[in-house]
Amino acid sequence: MSQRRTLFIPFDHLHRKYGILREADKSRDRILFVESARMCSGRNWHPERLFFLISCARHFSEELRAEGFEVDYVQAKSTAEGIKESLKKFPDHTLHATMQSSFRLQRALADLGCQFVENDFFLTPRALFEEWASNQKSYLMENFYREQRRRLDILMDGAKPTGGAWNFDKENRLPPPKNYQWPEYKGFERDAIDREVAEELGIELKSTWATTRAGALRQLKSFIADHFANFGPYEDAMALDSWSLHHSVISPYINNGLLHPSEVVAAALKAFASGKIPIESAEGFIRQIIGWREYINGMYWHLGAEYREENQLKAQRKLLPLFEDSSKTEMNCVRSIVRDVEERAWVHHIPRLMVLSNLALITGTNPQAFLEWMRERFIDASEWVMVPNVIGMGVHADGGRMMTKPYAAGGAYISRMSQYCGGCRYNPKLRVGEDACPFTTLYWDFLDRNKELFAKNHRMFQQINGLKRLSDLPQLRERAKEVLSALELGEI
Repeated sequence: MSQRRTLFIPFDHLHRKYGILREADKSRDRILFVESARMCSGRNWHPERLFFLISCARHFSEELRAEGFEVDYVQAKSTAEGIKESLKKFPDHTLHATMQSSFRLQRALADLGCQFVENDFFLTPRALFEEWASNQKSYLMENFYREQRRRLDILMDGAKPTGGAWNFDKENRLPPPKNYQWPEYKGFERDAIDREVAEELGIELKSTWATTRAGALRQLKSFIADHFANFGPYEDAMALDSWSLHHSVISPYINNGLLHPSEVVAAALKAFASGKIPIESAEGFIRQIIGWREYINGMYWHLGAEYREENQLKAQRKLLPLFEDSSKTEMNCVRSIVRDVEERAWVHHIPRLMVLSNLALITGTNPQAFLEWMRERFIDASEWVMVPNVIGMGVHADGGRMMTKPYAAGGAYISRMSQYCGGCRYNPKLRVGEDACPFTTLYWDFLDRNKELFAKNHRMFQQINGLKRLSDLPQLRERAKEVLSALELGEI
Protein backbone atom coordinates (compact mmCIF):
# COMPACT_ATOMS: atom_id res chain seq x y z
CA MET A 1 0.00 0.00 0.00
CA SER A 2 1.30 3.45 -0.89
CA GLN A 3 2.36 5.86 1.85
CA ARG A 4 -0.55 7.89 3.24
CA ARG A 5 0.04 11.63 2.98
CA THR A 6 -1.34 14.80 4.56
CA LEU A 7 -1.19 17.67 2.07
CA PHE A 8 -1.02 21.06 3.76
CA ILE A 9 -2.66 23.85 1.76
CA PRO A 10 -1.97 27.43 2.92
CA PHE A 11 -4.51 30.14 2.15
CA ASP A 12 -2.50 31.40 -0.84
CA HIS A 13 -2.26 28.11 -2.76
CA LEU A 14 -5.94 27.71 -3.65
CA HIS A 15 -5.66 26.12 -7.09
CA ARG A 16 -6.48 22.52 -7.92
CA LYS A 17 -4.01 22.21 -10.82
CA TYR A 18 -0.85 23.62 -9.21
CA GLY A 19 1.42 22.91 -6.31
CA ILE A 20 1.00 19.82 -4.16
CA LEU A 21 -2.61 19.38 -5.35
CA ARG A 22 -1.58 18.92 -8.96
CA GLU A 23 -0.95 15.20 -8.44
CA ALA A 24 -3.12 14.65 -5.37
CA ASP A 25 -4.63 11.18 -5.09
CA LYS A 26 -7.91 10.62 -3.22
CA SER A 27 -6.89 7.06 -2.30
CA ARG A 28 -3.82 8.08 -0.29
CA ASP A 29 -4.01 11.85 0.40
CA ARG A 30 -5.95 13.88 2.92
CA ILE A 31 -6.06 17.66 2.61
CA LEU A 32 -5.30 19.93 5.55
CA PHE A 33 -6.20 23.61 5.96
CA VAL A 34 -5.32 25.51 9.13
CA GLU A 35 -7.21 28.67 10.06
CA SER A 36 -4.81 30.27 12.50
CA ALA A 37 -5.97 32.51 15.33
CA ARG A 38 -2.67 34.34 14.90
CA MET A 39 -3.79 35.23 11.38
CA CYS A 40 -7.08 36.63 12.63
CA SER A 41 -6.02 38.49 15.76
CA GLY A 42 -3.13 40.18 17.47
CA ARG A 43 -2.71 42.75 14.70
CA ASN A 44 -4.89 45.39 13.08
CA TRP A 45 -5.88 43.25 10.10
CA HIS A 46 -8.36 44.82 7.71
CA PRO A 47 -11.74 43.07 8.12
CA GLU A 48 -12.15 42.70 4.35
CA ARG A 49 -8.74 41.06 4.11
CA LEU A 50 -9.61 38.53 6.81
CA PHE A 51 -13.02 37.86 5.29
CA PHE A 52 -11.51 37.31 1.85
CA LEU A 53 -8.72 34.96 2.97
CA ILE A 54 -10.93 32.84 5.23
CA SER A 55 -13.97 32.65 2.97
CA CYS A 56 -11.86 31.74 -0.07
CA ALA A 57 -10.14 28.96 1.88
CA ARG A 58 -13.43 27.56 3.20
CA HIS A 59 -15.00 27.64 -0.26
CA PHE A 60 -11.97 25.89 -1.73
CA SER A 61 -11.95 23.23 0.99
CA GLU A 62 -15.61 22.49 0.26
CA GLU A 63 -14.87 22.16 -3.46
CA LEU A 64 -12.16 19.60 -2.68
CA ARG A 65 -14.53 17.76 -0.35
CA ALA A 66 -17.17 17.70 -3.10
CA GLU A 67 -14.56 16.22 -5.43
CA GLY A 68 -14.16 13.30 -3.06
CA PHE A 69 -11.11 14.23 -0.99
CA GLU A 70 -10.90 13.78 2.76
CA VAL A 71 -10.49 17.34 4.01
CA ASP A 72 -9.51 18.44 7.50
CA TYR A 73 -10.20 22.15 8.09
CA VAL A 74 -8.63 22.98 11.47
CA GLN A 75 -8.92 26.10 13.61
CA ALA A 76 -5.89 26.49 15.90
CA LYS A 77 -3.75 29.05 17.75
CA SER A 78 -1.10 28.93 15.03
CA THR A 79 -0.43 27.14 11.75
CA ALA A 80 2.25 24.94 13.30
CA GLU A 81 0.01 23.92 16.20
CA GLY A 82 -2.85 23.15 13.83
CA ILE A 83 -0.61 20.90 11.74
CA LYS A 84 0.73 19.12 14.83
CA GLU A 85 -2.79 18.52 16.17
CA SER A 86 -3.95 17.14 12.84
CA LEU A 87 -0.96 14.84 12.41
CA LYS A 88 -1.48 13.36 15.89
CA LYS A 89 -4.72 11.88 14.59
CA PHE A 90 -2.88 10.28 11.67
CA PRO A 91 0.54 9.11 12.92
CA ASP A 92 1.14 7.02 9.81
CA HIS A 93 0.91 10.08 7.50
CA THR A 94 3.82 12.07 6.12
CA LEU A 95 3.43 15.84 5.72
CA HIS A 96 3.69 17.35 2.25
CA ALA A 97 3.26 20.86 0.82
CA THR A 98 4.28 23.20 -1.93
CA MET A 99 7.31 25.41 -1.21
CA GLN A 100 5.78 28.20 0.84
CA SER A 101 5.49 31.87 -0.12
CA SER A 102 7.25 33.33 2.92
CA PHE A 103 10.47 32.65 4.82
CA ARG A 104 8.60 32.27 8.10
CA LEU A 105 6.10 29.65 6.95
CA GLN A 106 8.72 27.77 4.95
CA ARG A 107 10.89 27.44 8.08
CA ALA A 108 7.91 26.44 10.23
CA LEU A 109 6.95 23.60 7.91
CA ALA A 110 10.54 22.48 7.43
CA ASP A 111 10.86 22.22 11.22
CA LEU A 112 7.86 19.86 11.16
CA GLY A 113 9.61 17.56 8.69
CA CYS A 114 7.49 18.58 5.73
CA GLN A 115 8.41 17.32 2.28
CA PHE A 116 8.09 19.94 -0.46
CA VAL A 117 7.38 20.17 -4.16
CA GLU A 118 8.46 23.15 -6.29
CA ASN A 119 6.31 26.25 -6.06
CA ASP A 120 4.75 26.65 -9.51
CA PHE A 121 2.32 29.43 -8.63
CA PHE A 122 4.71 31.70 -10.51
CA LEU A 123 6.04 31.60 -14.06
CA THR A 124 9.69 31.77 -12.97
CA PRO A 125 11.27 28.99 -10.88
CA ARG A 126 13.22 30.42 -7.94
CA ALA A 127 16.45 28.81 -9.11
CA LEU A 128 16.08 30.44 -12.52
CA PHE A 129 15.54 33.88 -11.00
CA GLU A 130 18.48 33.37 -8.67
CA GLU A 131 20.65 32.55 -11.65
CA TRP A 132 19.55 35.78 -13.33
CA ALA A 133 19.97 37.94 -10.21
CA SER A 134 23.40 36.51 -9.37
CA ASN A 135 24.71 37.67 -12.74
CA GLN A 136 23.45 41.26 -12.47
CA LYS A 137 25.43 44.34 -11.45
CA SER A 138 22.12 46.06 -10.71
CA TYR A 139 18.68 44.52 -10.51
CA LEU A 140 16.94 46.40 -13.31
CA MET A 141 13.43 45.06 -13.70
CA GLU A 142 13.44 46.09 -17.36
CA ASN A 143 16.33 43.71 -18.06
CA PHE A 144 14.53 40.87 -16.32
CA TYR A 145 11.30 41.67 -18.15
CA ARG A 146 12.95 41.50 -21.56
CA GLU A 147 14.45 38.15 -20.66
CA GLN A 148 10.99 36.98 -19.65
CA ARG A 149 9.54 38.07 -22.98
CA ARG A 150 12.20 36.08 -24.82
CA ARG A 151 12.10 33.03 -22.53
CA LEU A 152 8.31 32.74 -22.54
CA ASP A 153 7.97 33.90 -26.16
CA ILE A 154 5.32 36.46 -25.26
CA LEU A 155 4.65 39.49 -27.47
CA MET A 156 7.62 38.62 -29.65
CA ASP A 157 7.97 38.73 -33.44
CA GLY A 158 10.95 36.47 -33.83
CA ALA A 159 13.80 38.15 -31.96
CA LYS A 160 12.06 41.54 -31.86
CA PRO A 161 9.32 42.80 -29.53
CA THR A 162 5.83 43.04 -30.98
CA GLY A 163 5.04 46.62 -31.92
CA GLY A 164 8.70 47.56 -32.27
CA ALA A 165 9.30 48.50 -28.62
CA TRP A 166 9.81 46.65 -25.35
CA ASN A 167 7.46 48.94 -23.44
CA PHE A 168 5.01 51.72 -24.13
CA ASP A 169 5.31 53.67 -20.89
CA LYS A 170 5.21 57.04 -22.64
CA GLU A 171 1.77 56.23 -24.07
CA ASN A 172 0.51 54.98 -20.70
CA ARG A 173 0.78 58.08 -18.55
CA LEU A 174 -2.43 59.97 -19.24
CA PRO A 175 -4.29 61.71 -16.40
CA PRO A 176 -7.95 60.82 -15.82
CA PRO A 177 -10.05 62.23 -18.68
CA LYS A 178 -12.78 64.81 -18.07
CA ASN A 179 -16.44 63.83 -18.39
CA TYR A 180 -15.54 60.17 -18.78
CA GLN A 181 -17.82 57.26 -17.93
CA TRP A 182 -15.88 54.49 -16.23
CA PRO A 183 -17.51 51.04 -16.58
CA GLU A 184 -19.36 49.94 -13.46
CA TYR A 185 -17.69 47.55 -11.03
CA LYS A 186 -20.44 45.01 -10.37
CA GLY A 187 -19.37 43.15 -7.24
CA PHE A 188 -20.38 39.63 -6.19
CA GLU A 189 -23.36 37.84 -4.64
CA ARG A 190 -22.90 36.20 -1.25
CA ASP A 191 -23.65 32.65 -0.11
CA ALA A 192 -23.96 30.78 3.18
CA ILE A 193 -20.19 30.41 3.65
CA ASP A 194 -19.65 34.14 3.11
CA ARG A 195 -22.41 34.97 5.58
CA GLU A 196 -20.98 32.53 8.14
CA VAL A 197 -17.48 34.05 7.92
CA ALA A 198 -18.78 37.62 8.14
CA GLU A 199 -20.87 36.73 11.19
CA GLU A 200 -17.89 35.06 12.91
CA LEU A 201 -15.74 38.13 12.25
CA GLY A 202 -18.53 40.46 13.34
CA ILE A 203 -18.35 42.54 10.18
CA GLU A 204 -20.76 43.95 7.63
CA LEU A 205 -21.06 41.72 4.57
CA LYS A 206 -19.91 43.58 1.45
CA SER A 207 -19.96 42.55 -2.19
CA THR A 208 -16.56 43.82 -3.36
CA TRP A 209 -14.50 40.63 -3.57
CA ALA A 210 -15.14 37.22 -5.07
CA THR A 211 -14.46 34.30 -2.74
CA THR A 212 -14.54 31.46 -5.28
CA ARG A 213 -12.59 30.51 -8.36
CA ALA A 214 -15.75 31.00 -10.44
CA GLY A 215 -15.98 34.57 -9.17
CA ALA A 216 -12.30 35.21 -9.84
CA LEU A 217 -12.71 33.94 -13.41
CA ARG A 218 -15.72 36.21 -13.83
CA GLN A 219 -13.65 39.21 -12.78
CA LEU A 220 -10.91 38.27 -15.26
CA LYS A 221 -13.52 37.94 -18.01
CA SER A 222 -14.99 41.33 -17.08
CA PHE A 223 -11.58 42.98 -17.27
CA ILE A 224 -10.81 41.51 -20.68
CA ALA A 225 -14.22 42.51 -22.07
CA ASP A 226 -14.80 45.91 -20.48
CA HIS A 227 -11.44 47.37 -19.44
CA PHE A 228 -8.44 45.82 -21.18
CA ALA A 229 -8.51 48.03 -24.28
CA ASN A 230 -8.31 51.21 -22.20
CA PHE A 231 -6.12 49.87 -19.41
CA GLY A 232 -2.78 51.14 -20.72
CA PRO A 233 -3.33 54.89 -21.21
CA TYR A 234 -4.96 55.37 -17.79
CA GLU A 235 -3.08 52.81 -15.69
CA ASP A 236 -1.27 55.58 -13.77
CA ALA A 237 -4.29 57.87 -13.39
CA MET A 238 -6.03 58.56 -10.09
CA ALA A 239 -9.73 59.44 -10.32
CA LEU A 240 -12.28 60.64 -7.80
CA ASP A 241 -15.26 59.06 -9.58
CA SER A 242 -13.88 55.51 -9.84
CA TRP A 243 -11.83 53.42 -7.43
CA SER A 244 -11.03 50.69 -9.96
CA LEU A 245 -10.76 52.70 -13.22
CA HIS A 246 -9.70 50.27 -15.97
CA HIS A 247 -7.58 48.10 -13.68
CA SER A 248 -8.09 44.35 -13.65
CA VAL A 249 -8.65 44.18 -9.86
CA ILE A 250 -7.45 40.55 -9.89
CA SER A 251 -4.31 40.82 -7.75
CA PRO A 252 -6.02 39.23 -4.70
CA TYR A 253 -7.01 36.20 -6.79
CA ILE A 254 -3.58 35.69 -8.35
CA ASN A 255 -1.93 36.12 -4.97
CA ASN A 256 -4.13 33.57 -3.19
CA GLY A 257 -4.08 31.06 -6.06
CA LEU A 258 -7.64 31.25 -7.36
CA LEU A 259 -6.15 32.46 -10.64
CA HIS A 260 -2.81 31.35 -12.04
CA PRO A 261 -0.67 33.91 -13.90
CA SER A 262 -0.50 31.63 -16.93
CA GLU A 263 -4.31 31.74 -17.19
CA VAL A 264 -4.28 35.51 -16.99
CA VAL A 265 -1.59 35.88 -19.63
CA ALA A 266 -3.35 33.42 -21.93
CA ALA A 267 -6.59 35.40 -21.69
CA ALA A 268 -4.75 38.66 -22.39
CA LEU A 269 -2.89 37.25 -25.39
CA LYS A 270 -6.08 35.77 -26.84
CA ALA A 271 -7.79 39.17 -26.59
CA PHE A 272 -4.80 40.93 -28.13
CA ALA A 273 -4.76 38.45 -31.02
CA SER A 274 -8.36 39.42 -31.81
CA GLY A 275 -7.13 42.85 -32.87
CA LYS A 276 -9.35 44.72 -30.39
CA ILE A 277 -6.64 45.51 -27.81
CA PRO A 278 -4.04 48.25 -28.50
CA ILE A 279 -0.42 47.18 -28.02
CA GLU A 280 0.14 49.77 -25.26
CA SER A 281 -2.62 48.18 -23.16
CA ALA A 282 -1.59 44.61 -23.93
CA GLU A 283 2.08 45.22 -23.20
CA GLY A 284 1.44 47.34 -20.10
CA PHE A 285 -0.79 44.72 -18.50
CA ILE A 286 1.30 41.70 -19.45
CA ARG A 287 4.41 43.47 -18.10
CA GLN A 288 2.73 43.63 -14.68
CA ILE A 289 2.16 39.87 -14.74
CA ILE A 290 5.30 38.37 -16.32
CA GLY A 291 7.62 41.22 -15.40
CA TRP A 292 6.89 43.09 -12.19
CA ARG A 293 5.07 40.36 -10.26
CA GLU A 294 7.68 37.72 -11.07
CA TYR A 295 10.51 40.16 -10.38
CA ILE A 296 9.16 41.12 -6.96
CA ASN A 297 8.74 37.49 -5.91
CA GLY A 298 12.22 36.64 -7.15
CA MET A 299 13.77 39.58 -5.34
CA TYR A 300 12.00 38.63 -2.09
CA TRP A 301 13.83 35.29 -2.07
CA HIS A 302 17.08 36.63 -3.50
CA LEU A 303 17.46 39.46 -0.98
CA GLY A 304 16.87 37.20 2.02
CA ALA A 305 14.87 37.14 5.23
CA GLU A 306 16.72 40.05 6.85
CA TYR A 307 15.99 42.43 3.99
CA ARG A 308 12.71 43.51 5.59
CA GLU A 309 14.71 45.16 8.42
CA GLU A 310 16.63 47.55 6.14
CA ASN A 311 16.56 51.23 7.12
CA GLN A 312 19.41 52.91 5.26
CA LEU A 313 17.82 56.37 5.49
CA LYS A 314 17.57 55.96 9.30
CA ALA A 315 13.90 56.94 9.23
CA GLN A 316 12.44 56.76 12.73
CA ARG A 317 9.14 58.66 12.67
CA LYS A 318 6.17 56.73 14.06
CA LEU A 319 3.32 55.85 11.72
CA LEU A 320 1.27 58.99 11.11
CA PRO A 321 -2.33 59.03 12.41
CA LEU A 322 -3.71 59.66 8.92
CA PHE A 323 -2.73 56.15 7.82
CA GLU A 324 -4.96 54.63 10.49
CA ASP A 325 -7.79 57.16 10.19
CA SER A 326 -8.66 59.07 7.01
CA SER A 327 -10.32 61.84 9.03
CA LYS A 328 -6.93 62.79 10.50
CA THR A 329 -5.88 64.81 7.44
CA GLU A 330 -7.19 67.63 5.26
CA MET A 331 -5.06 66.55 2.29
CA ASN A 332 -7.69 65.51 -0.22
CA CYS A 333 -5.51 62.92 -1.95
CA VAL A 334 -4.47 61.10 1.22
CA ARG A 335 -7.91 61.34 2.82
CA SER A 336 -9.61 59.93 -0.30
CA ILE A 337 -7.11 57.12 -0.80
CA VAL A 338 -7.02 56.02 2.85
CA ARG A 339 -10.82 56.13 2.85
CA ASP A 340 -10.78 53.77 -0.14
CA VAL A 341 -8.41 51.46 1.74
CA GLU A 342 -10.72 51.58 4.76
CA GLU A 343 -13.68 50.70 2.56
CA ARG A 344 -12.32 47.80 0.50
CA ALA A 345 -8.65 47.12 1.42
CA TRP A 346 -7.41 48.03 -2.05
CA VAL A 347 -6.22 50.89 -4.24
CA HIS A 348 -4.18 50.48 -7.39
CA HIS A 349 -0.40 50.77 -7.68
CA ILE A 350 -0.03 54.54 -8.22
CA PRO A 351 -1.90 55.66 -5.06
CA ARG A 352 0.14 53.07 -3.17
CA LEU A 353 3.48 54.26 -4.57
CA MET A 354 3.11 57.95 -5.34
CA VAL A 355 0.84 59.01 -2.48
CA LEU A 356 0.99 56.57 0.46
CA SER A 357 4.58 55.34 0.11
CA ASN A 358 5.76 58.74 -1.10
CA LEU A 359 4.34 60.33 2.04
CA ALA A 360 6.01 57.73 4.27
CA LEU A 361 9.29 58.34 2.44
CA ILE A 362 9.38 62.14 2.57
CA THR A 363 8.16 62.29 6.18
CA GLY A 364 10.89 59.89 7.30
CA THR A 365 8.40 57.31 8.58
CA ASN A 366 10.02 54.16 9.95
CA PRO A 367 10.02 51.64 7.08
CA GLN A 368 9.09 48.67 9.25
CA ALA A 369 6.12 50.54 10.74
CA PHE A 370 4.92 51.47 7.27
CA LEU A 371 5.53 47.94 5.99
CA GLU A 372 3.40 46.45 8.77
CA TRP A 373 0.59 48.90 7.99
CA MET A 374 0.64 47.93 4.32
CA ARG A 375 0.70 44.22 5.23
CA GLU A 376 -2.31 44.61 7.49
CA ARG A 377 -4.49 46.89 5.39
CA PHE A 378 -4.30 45.54 1.82
CA ILE A 379 -6.24 42.54 0.62
CA ASP A 380 -3.44 41.37 -1.71
CA ALA A 381 -0.60 42.05 0.73
CA SER A 382 1.33 38.80 0.76
CA GLU A 383 4.67 38.98 2.57
CA TRP A 384 6.64 38.46 -0.66
CA VAL A 385 4.68 41.30 -2.31
CA MET A 386 5.04 43.93 0.34
CA VAL A 387 8.61 43.50 1.56
CA PRO A 388 10.38 44.36 -1.73
CA ASN A 389 7.68 46.82 -2.81
CA VAL A 390 7.84 48.80 0.41
CA ILE A 391 11.46 48.42 1.55
CA GLY A 392 13.01 48.58 -1.91
CA MET A 393 10.68 50.69 -4.02
CA GLY A 394 8.30 52.56 -1.74
CA VAL A 395 10.55 54.06 0.93
CA HIS A 396 14.05 53.39 -0.49
CA ALA A 397 15.09 51.82 2.81
CA ASP A 398 17.62 49.52 1.18
CA GLY A 399 19.95 52.29 0.04
CA GLY A 400 19.24 51.63 -3.63
CA ARG A 401 19.81 47.88 -3.87
CA MET A 402 16.57 47.46 -5.83
CA MET A 403 15.81 50.91 -7.22
CA THR A 404 18.47 53.35 -8.38
CA LYS A 405 16.56 56.38 -7.08
CA PRO A 406 13.86 57.06 -4.47
CA TYR A 407 10.30 57.55 -5.68
CA ALA A 408 9.92 60.94 -4.04
CA ALA A 409 7.60 63.51 -5.60
CA GLY A 410 5.90 66.77 -4.74
CA GLY A 411 2.34 67.92 -5.22
CA ALA A 412 2.92 68.64 -8.93
CA TYR A 413 2.90 64.94 -9.79
CA ILE A 414 -0.31 64.29 -7.86
CA SER A 415 -1.93 67.34 -9.47
CA ARG A 416 -0.95 66.19 -12.96
CA MET A 417 -2.11 62.58 -12.58
CA SER A 418 -5.23 62.92 -10.43
CA GLN A 419 -8.44 64.79 -9.69
CA TYR A 420 -7.61 65.32 -6.03
CA CYS A 421 -6.05 68.77 -6.03
CA GLY A 422 -8.99 70.77 -7.37
CA GLY A 423 -11.02 70.17 -4.23
CA CYS A 424 -8.14 70.46 -1.75
CA ARG A 425 -7.37 73.35 0.58
CA TYR A 426 -3.65 73.01 -0.19
CA ASN A 427 -1.98 74.37 -3.34
CA PRO A 428 0.45 71.94 -5.03
CA LYS A 429 2.32 74.88 -6.59
CA LEU A 430 3.26 76.35 -3.22
CA ARG A 431 6.05 75.04 -0.98
CA VAL A 432 5.86 77.62 1.85
CA GLY A 433 2.97 79.23 3.67
CA GLU A 434 -0.16 77.80 5.30
CA ASP A 435 -1.72 76.91 1.94
CA ALA A 436 1.35 75.10 0.62
CA CYS A 437 0.83 71.45 -0.30
CA PRO A 438 2.51 69.28 2.33
CA PHE A 439 3.81 67.01 -0.43
CA THR A 440 5.54 69.94 -2.14
CA THR A 441 7.01 71.25 1.10
CA LEU A 442 8.19 67.85 2.29
CA TYR A 443 9.55 66.79 -1.10
CA TRP A 444 12.05 69.65 -1.08
CA ASP A 445 12.74 69.13 2.61
CA PHE A 446 13.44 65.44 1.95
CA LEU A 447 15.96 66.36 -0.74
CA ASP A 448 17.53 68.97 1.55
CA ARG A 449 17.82 66.50 4.45
CA ASN A 450 19.41 63.84 2.25
CA LYS A 451 21.38 65.93 -0.27
CA GLU A 452 24.77 64.62 0.83
CA LEU A 453 23.55 61.02 0.65
CA PHE A 454 22.18 61.48 -2.88
CA ALA A 455 24.93 63.77 -4.18
CA LYS A 456 26.72 60.96 -6.02
CA ASN A 457 23.56 59.47 -7.50
CA HIS A 458 23.50 60.56 -11.15
CA ARG A 459 19.74 60.02 -11.34
CA MET A 460 19.25 62.48 -8.48
CA PHE A 461 21.56 65.20 -9.77
CA GLN A 462 18.85 67.34 -11.32
CA GLN A 463 16.64 67.24 -8.22
CA ILE A 464 19.47 67.94 -5.78
CA ASN A 465 20.78 70.70 -8.01
CA GLY A 466 17.31 72.24 -7.92
CA LEU A 467 17.77 73.01 -4.23
CA LYS A 468 20.30 75.69 -5.22
CA ARG A 469 17.56 77.60 -7.02
CA LEU A 470 15.31 77.82 -3.97
CA SER A 471 15.55 81.35 -2.61
CA ASP A 472 13.13 80.45 0.21
CA LEU A 473 14.98 77.39 1.52
CA PRO A 474 15.23 78.74 5.12
CA GLN A 475 11.47 79.38 5.16
CA LEU A 476 10.84 75.96 3.63
CA ARG A 477 12.81 74.25 6.38
CA GLU A 478 10.70 75.98 9.00
CA ARG A 479 7.47 75.17 7.19
CA ALA A 480 8.54 71.52 6.94
CA LYS A 481 8.97 71.34 10.72
CA GLU A 482 5.47 72.78 11.17
CA VAL A 483 4.00 70.32 8.67
CA LEU A 484 5.68 67.30 10.26
CA SER A 485 4.54 68.33 13.75
CA ALA A 486 0.98 68.85 12.54
CA LEU A 487 0.96 65.53 10.70
CA GLU A 488 2.03 63.75 13.88
CA LEU A 489 -0.98 65.32 15.61
CA GLY A 490 -3.38 64.54 12.75
CA GLU A 491 -4.00 68.23 12.13
CA ILE A 492 -2.97 68.84 8.53
